[in-house]
Order: sequence, then structure tokens, then C-alpha cells
Amino acid sequence: MGVFFVKKAAFAVCLSVSLFLSVSATGQELGCEMLPGFNEFDFWVGEWDVFDSSGSIQIGSNSVQKLQSGCMISEKWTGTDGQTGSSLNYFNPVTNEWRYVWVSASRFSIDMVGGIRSESMLLEGSIYNFAGAVWNFRGTWTPNSDGSVRQFFEQYNHSSEQWDLWFDRSYKRK
Repeated sequence: MGVFFVKKAAFAVCLSVSLFLSVSATGQELGCEMLPGFNEFDFWVGEWDVFDSSGSIQIGSNSVQKLQSGCMISEKWTGTDGQTGSSLNYFNPVTNEWRYVWVSASRFSIDMVGGIRSESMLLEGSIYNFAGAVWNFRGTWTPNSDGSVRQFFEQYNHSSEQWDLWFDRSYKRK
């Protein structure tokens, strides 16, 4: 009877692994699309023309895509001046926070965490220039009723001990 039990248990393990692998291969039951929190930043996903705060001067374009079956968001920025940068964004269900990590060819990076506050995505952290300086930094993405998104970033000024505008942009869908 012990041999029969071992064979039955081995068969059950093989069947479970086989079913898991077949589900994994088809993409069913995997990914993050249906998990709580992972869709909070979906309002920013898309192809965008990006304008200054007045909404009249285009300053660049941005491609914001969901990757890894909805578990991550990738951003690719191209400014009209030729500057580029990219970010990876993901929701951590353990800490219940979004993380935004940006790297620019202009030799700086941004690392912030946070979440939805008053219908906007509010993230806070630091901006680093590659020469070694670090400043407190925060960003807010706010969806508007017309489908556009306002992106508002501020950098803490250690001299004045106030938050200074870093940029204020309007994202309009292409």
C-alpha cells in the first residue's frame, strides 16, 4: 500500500506541475491585471503628445505601456530637444505602494514611492544627479475629465527650504 501511495502522490505532483506549466504557457491565470492595486496607474498608459503647462507648446512625446502581463509599466520619453529618458513603474502588493524609477540620458535618476491620493497618483522620493547631489522630489499625475493627464513635479530647495516647481506638463492622447 505504501508504494501505491507514493506512486499516486508522484502522479498528483506531476499533474499539478503539468497543469501549472500549461496555464503559465498560455498566460491564463497569470499576470497582475485582475489583482487589486495594479490598475491604479492605467490612466497614464498610452501614447501621448506632451505640452508645457499652458498646453500650447509641445515639448515632447511619451509612450507609456503595460508590460509583464500588467505587472509593470514602462515609460519612454523623447523631448523635442532630443533628450530621452525611461522609467519602470510597478505596484508592490506587499507594501501597497507604487514605485517609479526614472533614468535619463541627461545623467540623473529619480526614485519615488507612493500611491493614489485624492484621485491623483502622488509619489515622493529623491532625484539624483550623477555628479553626486541628491534632493527630495515629488511628483503628481492627475487624470483630467477630457482624458488628458497633468504631470506636476517639484524639487525641494535646501537653500530656501521650499518646494520649487521642476516641471508642469500636460499629456494629451495622440
